[in-house]
Amino acid sequence: MAIMAVAAVQSLPPAARRTIVFPHSEWCYAGVRLATESNNNNSPSSVSISLRNGRTSTSSRHTVGCAAARRSSTTTTKTASCALLGDAAAAVDEGRGGIAGMSVVVTRERGKNGKLIKALETLGIQCVEVPLIEHRTGPDLPKLVHILREVEFGWIVVTSPEAAAVFLNAWKDAGFPKARIAVVGTGTGQVFDNIQEGRDQLQVAFTPSKANAKVLAAELPKHDERDNQVLYPASLKASNDLETGLTDRGFSVLRLNSYSTESVQGLDDNLVATAALAPVATFASPTAVKAWVELVAGTRRWDGAAACIGSTSAVAAQKAGLKKIFYPESPGLDGWVDSIVDALKSQI
Repeated sequence: MAIMAVAAVQSLPPAARRTIVFPHSEWCYAGVRLATESNNNNSPSSVSISLRNGRTSTSSRHTVGCAAARRSSTTTTKTASCALLGDAAAAVDEGRGGIAGMSVVVTRERGKNGKLIKALETLGIQCVEVPLIEHRTGPDLPKLVHILREVEFGWIVVTSPEAAAVFLNAWKDAGFPKARIAVVGTGTGQVFDNIQEGRDQLQVAFTPSKANAKVLAAELPKHDERDNQVLYPASLKASNDLETGLTDRGFSVLRLNSYSTESVQGLDDNLVATAALAPVATFASPTAVKAWVELVAGTRRWDGAAACIGSTSAVAAQKAGLKKIFYPESPGLDGWVDSIVDALKSQI
């Protein structure tokens, strides 16, 4: 997006003076910098910078400091200023389909929305964080530590970032036993990237061609009898697709419900009112869909679009009665962001 801003600013006459609206401060500064580099007049110019996040800086003679003003080591660093053009902002937003400034509700557990929020804000999309789920200890968690100490499995199958975090804590408590991991997708695999202690005992050895449980069950390698034993530390709410698919292929699967994904018990009324105004809500689990319908959509007559991380959440959204549902063919952050963009465009 910064490249688009750069191209737009450079193509316009520096003499023009109008307000430019950038959805993110980074793009604003990129535009200021390039306009400064292309402006041969070093005198301050009138500039009004309006950011989509609600902050506005306006001055009839507003000087903007730019790194580009440092011409060389022998030239005095100057504080430059430049006129920014509304046409450039329009060109930037046009490439995104006019979605900059629109709002999206993100619904994962508090503290787990950061990557998605960052990706959306880079596109100029405003985020309303409404955590609709919380993770709780599952009934089989104590067994997980014991099993890891006593049994070596051919595969340990992990199907979500939360399942990965729960497993790693149990693995540490069990004394870092040798473990070969199959993860459902790159997002789950990234949880294992920062392991330090016991790293040589753990191998992330397989990721399926598509990030869902059915494909993982169909593609998990089975080279010999040693691969047959599979440990599946799962959410209490997870479907049986994975163990059913693996069992049908001759694997022996031990499922341990090590955690549970639950709906939040209540939301602040003001937060609900704000969320209900957003044209798009995002979902990464059927539990989040259920909570949204019960706490927001069902009470505020919300008629927006649902952008789901994958087909499992999308099916839940359809069953819950939501009408406008978008999801990527292959789950993951990039595909999810694309689906959110499509959902926003459908609401324009």
